[in-house]
Amino acid sequence: MDDDVIFAYGLGDKPLTHEHGFPLRLVVPKRYAYKSAKWVRGIAFLKEDRPGFWETRGYGNSADPWKEDRFS
Repeated sequence: MDDDVIFAYGLGDKPLTHEHGFPLRLVVPKRYAYKSAKWVRGIAFLKEDRPGFWETRGYGNSADPWKEDRFS
């Protein structure tokens, strides 16, 4: 829900290529290249937080690389 988070379907006036996340890519600047999603397969709005893909594999929930919570 941050102001800088977007769903991108193109770059400039061209659609994304498969290598770059076609048809839709989630861009989260604070998590770019770390706990980010290249391809969006679905989205769910939840009342409370639950472990996601990376968290169930031992990564911390905040994804703050400066706090070294990358892997438990």
